[in-house]
Amino acid sequence: MQRAAAFVLWTLCLPFVGTRSAVAHPLGNFTINHLARIEARAHDLRVHYVLDIAEIPTFQIMHASGAWTPTKMRAWANDESRTVETGLQIAGNGVALPLHLQATSVRTRPGAGGLPILYWTGDYTAPLPQHASISVRDLVYADRRIGWKDIILPGLPDPTHELRSYPSALIGSPRRNDAATFDVLDGRIAHARVRDDDAASWGASSIVRSSALSDLMARDAPTPLWVLFTVLAAFGLGALHGLEPGHGKALLAFTLVGARATFKQAVILAAALTFAHTIAVVLLGVLLCFAAGFATESLFTWITIISGVAVASIGARSLSNAVSHALAHRHHHDHQHHDHTHSHAVPGSAPLHFRSAVVAAMSGGIAPCPAAIVVLLTALHLHRVGYGLALIVIFSLGLATVLSGLGLAVVHGAAWLGRQSAFAKLTRVAPFVTASVICTIGAVLLVQGLIAQGIAVSEPAAVFAALLAIAVIAFLPAFVTTRSAHRILIVKETP
Repeated sequence: MQRAAAFVLWTLCLPFVGTRSAVAHPLGNFTINHLARIEARAHDLRVHYVLDIAEIPTFQIMHASGAWTPTKMRAWANDESRTVETGLQIAGNGVALPLHLQATSVRTRPGAGGLPILYWTGDYTAPLPQHASISVRDLVYADRRIGWKDIILPGLPDPTHELRSYPSALIGSPRRNDAATFDVLDGRIAHARVRDDDAASWGASSIVRSSALSDLMARDAPTPLWVLFTVLAAFGLGALHGLEPGHGKALLAFTLVGARATFKQAVILAAALTFAHTIAVVLLGVLLCFAAGFATESLFTWITIISGVAVASIGARSLSNAVSHALAHRHHHDHQHHDHTHSHAVPGSAPLHFRSAVVAAMSGGIAPCPAAIVVLLTALHLHRVGYGLALIVIFSLGLATVLSGLGLAVVHGAAWLGRQSAFAKLTRVAPFVTASVICTIGAVLLVQGLIAQGIAVSEPAAVFAALLAIAVIAFLPAFVTTRSAHRILIVKETP
């Protein structure tokens, strides 16, 4: 008995402890982080540029052209120096200053699951006119919206020690300093000003370390007991991941309430969520292997947009159905003398179709977890593809079980409230509330995706406009259908 208790306790603790010295990149497994340190000399500027490339983009780089050798690493380092020369724009008195490469260096360090992380540095000089007014704009990897970006001038602090360590207090809101202006007077920098690009703050936050599962899988010569530990940890990590913010829990709960789901349907929903999450991870892994320039964060943005459209469509359809039932009920009462034997449902009693719940849940849960992606890449790196896929399925099953369980608990809670006399009147408006919440979640997802794509809009105004469009789409067909039915009823009543 004591051994069994110790076994369970150790399994629960596994996600929180490290099994290897490597840890996941603190800013996220798919970030590219940069820093430019600029100093002035008598006749030139000295630029020291640093790139800290996390596990997933490093995997893409290393697998772009076959086996990664020291020769290929040096060739990549030289190519990267030209990327920085093009992207780092420095102007003096309004005239572009060319960068001249002096030296480059590149090394790797272990990341999550033993996957490497690339650390590149380049030293440049730029000619400096006398009494120059300098402007700097960092457009290196400008399409990457997340990660650390900083410009360090004399007298300004560098909390990361050139991207070698990141302070915990700033992980949730990494610096996005991509522009600077200053004057050079007698070889000294003065009037320095660094500004950011106003990008939304982003950081990696999680109940557990994102490298926990990949580190467990990467253990050398795993024993059967260790494999069992890893399988249980995969389910537990997926369940814990489902409790973290996001994952459409509110959407799932309201959709299940509207669909009046049963326990059997909740099991079907869990299977659908597991399938959706697993397929999303596998498809993204394939893209990472065969599309070297593919930016994972752009996929997450498009997933958000597509999910928003899908959820908003489901909400609009549900709202339209609720309005149609309500209008039909009113017209039937207005014309009861036409057919007293006609039976109709209590307004709003018709539930949403369960398939709508499945589509909504899959739309909200299809975004693959970066930790699961790292597991897949670790499996490819270690040639343990079957093992990795099995762990991803179990991880997805843990995630789906928690989400479906939470949703079903809300369903039973709503059913219990509906049986109380004090809440009986709410059953008439419940379909409208459920559909409206789904519409709102869809509108917010859509607008957040568009903003992440770089579209400059006010989020509240854009959400209001999206909700207005959804309302038109939902109400117009309902009114047209009801008016047509009303005319037919009048014609039938006319002698």
